[in-house]
Amino acid sequence: MFGLANLITALNLLGGICSIIFSLSGRLDWTVYALALSALFDFLDGFVARLTQSNGALGKQLDSLADLVSFGVAPSIFMFVMIIVGIDQSGLMKNAEGIQTYAGVAQEYVVAQLIDWKAAFFYGRNNIYNASIQFLPFVALIIPFFAMFRLAKFNLDERQSDKFIGVPTPTATIFFAFFPLYFWFELGNWSHQSKWVLQLFDCYTLSAVTLLFSMLMVVELPLIALKFKTFAWKDNQYRFLLLLVSLISIPIFLVWAIPIIVILYLILSLIEHYQFKKHEIQS
Repeated sequence: MFGLANLITALNLLGGICSIIFSLSGRLDWTVYALALSALFDFLDGFVARLTQSNGALGKQLDSLADLVSFGVAPSIFMFVMIIVGIDQSGLMKNAEGIQTYAGVAQEYVVAQLIDWKAAFFYGRNNIYNASIQFLPFVALIIPFFAMFRLAKFNLDERQSDKFIGVPTPTATIFFAFFPLYFWFELGNWSHQSKWVLQLFDCYTLSAVTLLFSMLMVVELPLIALKFKTFAWKDNQYRFLLLLVSLISIPIFLVWAIPIIVILYLILSLIEHYQFKKHEIQS
């Protein structure tokens, strides 16, 4: 039960728990770093299990339980926080005199917004959140809702040996992680963001994106799995293309590489599936 692979799976779980704590403490950067460690442990546990020939039913169940926390509940909490922050960005804007409404330390801004939301929601304090919009952040709870079904389906679906059916929970989490990471890095410079960036981080846009990517976890959409049976170009052209673009995008676009890579992954998967269906018809 306490084999090396299972202990690494437990570290995946602990990374998700730490991420939740960091989100509720306003440290959105630590939140993403903790989930990055969870993703690393999620990869390593399977690798170690194969290496030590300890693949078993228990490890499979533990992996799903850990993933539900790290790639279901944890991203739900930081998107919950991001939607709260997206309700009112005026505190980060500067007036004509160049004075910012929020006068506190920039790194404490997220905590201040969380405190105001909690004061309105739980205690009825009359502030910017004391309206029906205070319920909007609960949209983020749709992430673990669909993640639970996605993970249970993955354990039973024999079609997912060489392809994924629906967006994997770690992939969805990587996409969601773009929002807190970019916001944190640009927090002190938020008033100079482009209008379309401000709109992207609006609470309604964040809610719509959350709903869309959560539903993509359970749709019958065949997606590329980065599992190489051979290294021939013909069999792996889209995998190689995805890896190449990823390696180029990361140093050029930095944080923006995250949504670029995930969206490219979905597009290449659709193209591959279309070509496969076309080949089946012709055959």
